Amino acid sequence: MGLKANRVVLVTGASRGIGRGVALALAAPGTTIYITGRTTKTGTGPLPGTIHDAAAEVTRRGANGVAVACDHADDAAVAALFARIQRDSGRLDLLVNNATALPDELVMPGGFWEKPLSMQAILDVGFRSHYVASWHAARMMVPQREGLIAMVSSPGARCYLHGPAYGAGKAGIDKMSADMWQDLKKHDVATVSLWAGITLTERSQIAIREHPGEYDAVMANAVHPEFLGRVLDALLKDPQLAERAGKTFYAAELAKELGVLDVDGRQPPSDAAFLGEPAQVSGAVIGG
Repeated sequence: MGLKANRVVLVTGASRGIGRGVALALAAPGTTIYITGRTTKTGTGPLPGTIHDAAAEVTRRGANGVAVACDHADDAAVAALFARIQRDSGRLDLLVNNATALPDELVMPGGFWEKPLSMQAILDVGFRSHYVASWHAARMMVPQREGLIAMVSSPGARCYLHGPAYGAGKAGIDKMSADMWQDLKKHDVATVSLWAGITLTERSQIAIREHPGEYDAVMANAVHPEFLGRVLDALLKDPQLAERAGKTFYAAELAKELGVLDVDGRQPPSDAAFLGEPAQVSGAVIGG
């Protein structure tokens, strides 16, 4: 992996935020990057960014950016997306599972029963959707005997963060990545789950502007949206990828191991001391 000049990448949920940053960080000449999301027109919501904006910037940086409108809650749309990638590019080297539903009620105070039942949407887009996209990706990567499926996860898998739906989804993503590796390793296809950390996304920057001073301490070590993409680029080229596969990492800790800096030249610190370490699965294998 990584050494190919014609690398093919799919980043889901890349209209803005971490997904867009990952796509931009991977935008090397000769790389084709498929960018999915539901936002196709500006001015349709409070946040800026569309899949077309992101694809255009990827192309401006020297890669081939391809915007594909896709609702990752729609299995038929996801199947059509992968069929298009197979038809147009003939392979897939990296899937970045980033698409996530973020209900407005996510950060509201109160118990989970006091919020709408629709909060469970994060288990549909952000957990189930990662499984569906990975299923399609594996069917492309296994015959070519290489590829990487990356999950964008969070310390919410271990600490209380935004309530039980969010936490269960992130914990499920981490375990799903580990179990997929158990099935995929004999085919030389890798999986990894990365805890992105606090990121200077469009959403967080709006919160900073609307609440001056309130988030200063929390955002002091926030990373740029491209940071995770820089980590993934290094991971693709890492000769020890097979040894790292199936595990969950703080992106900041993996970045330090791989010699990756943020766009401003900083070495972002890990939040492990505050939020806890990722859980790693045992070596026991039953069935399969």
